[in-house]
Amino acid sequence: METQTNVIKSKFGIGFFFLCLGMLIALTTSVVSFLNLVFETLNKRFPDVLNSSYQYGYSTYEYEGIRMALATLIIFFPIFLSISYFWNKIRNRGLEHIDEVIQKWLIYIILFLSSIVTVVDLVTLVKYFISGEVTSRFILKVASVLVVALLVGVYYIFLLRSKDNSQSRIGMIFGLVGVVLVVVSIFYSFSVIGSPAKQRLLRLDDRRVNDLQNIQYQVINFWQQKEKLPANLTELSNPLSGYSLPIPPEFEKGETYEYKVLSLLKFEFCATFALPIPKGWREHNGGGVVPMLAYEKDVSMTYPYPRPGGVNESWDHQAGRTCFERTIDKDIYPPYPKPLR
Repeated sequence: METQTNVIKSKFGIGFFFLCLGMLIALTTSVVSFLNLVFETLNKRFPDVLNSSYQYGYSTYEYEGIRMALATLIIFFPIFLSISYFWNKIRNRGLEHIDEVIQKWLIYIILFLSSIVTVVDLVTLVKYFISGEVTSRFILKVASVLVVALLVGVYYIFLLRSKDNSQSRIGMIFGLVGVVLVVVSIFYSFSVIGSPAKQRLLRLDDRRVNDLQNIQYQVINFWQQKEKLPANLTELSNPLSGYSLPIPPEFEKGETYEYKVLSLLKFEFCATFALPIPKGWREHNGGGVVPMLAYEKDVSMTYPYPRPGGVNESWDHQAGRTCFERTIDKDIYPPYPKPLR
């Protein structure tokens, strides 16, 4: 009978151990993703002109940091709340000695990891402070780190010192505060990057701009080869080279790319866009935005093709039908030499 009791206690200790391990992983992931979400969102909401350039266009990679932090937080924070509920429920029923040891180890590890995260974030923030970033986003970042550190630290220190396991009211208060912070950060992030529907419309517009860039390059190449502009876009299709015209993303709804010759060297093409082109300050070190200085050497090769990162305003457009007029500069794009016969 005594052996059977020991086995039961051993099994219960193992279950509580893995429950503690799951809570540790869920809490650490939730805290890191929350801080990443706040920092990335503030970087987009308050870009620093010292590290940015004024750009036109949309790049889906600009918001990858926010998207990843959002997805991680939306999944892991409810998991953390669920595990915490069962963890507290088991604690309130009373713990064996081995489970109390596991609980103390868990709390100490949580306090240790939260201290490391807080110190690393504070070191980063102090570095930016020394570099002169005394801005609104700097103050908000400092406040968010301190709030998270106090919320996690005070709660688990309270649990560590508490002799009574039935502290459900205190846990509910801290849980509600955490839920409010997470919900506010998620809604604020969506207000900055836009809804999923808006993100899709921006990506469709980005696809249209890329298609027009492709067509523009082919028109210029056609003129260099034949010293005349194509009468229509179908002349650009070439089965030998394998080139085919880009298809508008909503061609099933009747969407088409329009093209018209205006003079010997002038042409225009039109497309229908869902939203105005995004424009504003974009930081070089965030979201995959590339500094335009890295492409200065290739400007003459890509004219009037915009440089990567959306820095060229030649594709500025509003919602609805927008036309782009282009004139070929023969000095930049001379005709190709005729083959010797």
